[in-house]
This record gives sequence, C-alpha cells and structure tokens, in this order.
Amino acid sequence: MKPRHKRLALIVGIVAAVGVAAALVLDAFQSNLVFFYSPAQVAAKEAPLGRTFRLGGLVDSGSVQRDGLVVRFVVTDTVQSIPVRYQGILPDLFKEGKGVVAQGQLGADGVFVAREVLAKHDENYMPPEAAAALKQAGARNEKISATVVKETSR
Repeated sequence: MKPRHKRLALIVGIVAAVGVAAALVLDAFQSNLVFFYSPAQVAAKEAPLGRTFRLGGLVDSGSVQRDGLVVRFVVTDTVQSIPVRYQGILPDLFKEGKGVVAQGQLGADGVFVAREVLAKHDENYMPPEAAAALKQAGARNEKISATVVKETSR
C-alpha cells in the first residue's frame, strides 16, 4: 500500500470514529432530554406518549387523596386538569393550590404517573415554565370571558 493510501485510510478511520462518537453523544443527550408541558398541552395531545416529560401547574383544591404512600391529585392550569398518581413521599411544601412540577409519563388511561414531584420552595417562587403556562391560560380565560360578555350583552 502506498503512503498516500495509508494516509487516506487513516483520515477516513478518524472521521468515522468521530462520527460514531458524535452519534453516541447525541443519542445519550436525546434520551435524557425532558420537556415541560402544561395540562392544556397534555389535554391537546401535544405531550409525547411513552416518553418522560414534566407536567406543571397548580394542585387543584380538594383533589389530594392519600392511600398509604400512593397519592392521587389533580394538576391544573385553570384551563385543563390532568389527574396525577404518585407513589412515594411528597415534599413538605406540597399543598393544594400551590405550584407543582411532576416528572413521569402519561398512562394509556390519561393519568399521569409521576416518578418525581417538585414543590415550590418559597412564597414567591414558581418554575418559569409553570408561571408561563398559567399566564397563557389566564390570557385565554380573559379572551373567553370577554367574548361571553360581548355575546350576552347583545
């Protein structure tokens, strides 16, 4: 084999090795990527089925039911509500009417099965994604109520 062919084979080998390494890194990154969805987005079927994602909003008042370590509650963004099931110990700050982010998967029955539940950590904090989802839901509610008021005043 000529030196020129040896150099070409070496370059092709290095490029192939870098390509395989990049593909493995991107695959690992993609499998660990977790997106945030609001209850309205989950109800609109924008959330992936069979993949882990985060669901955030407010814990609906009167929805928390405890059965040993199994806790069932409803997360709402004032537009839609999604039932959640969690098995484990909840954070001390978990309360009805407060912000929450749950990480898990949506079951075939429409119940979000959470593997991790995060509660807000002080009076003024809410995860930015949850705050944005609630703000967007509030804007939708204002538009809907304004439309209803216009139609009823006619």
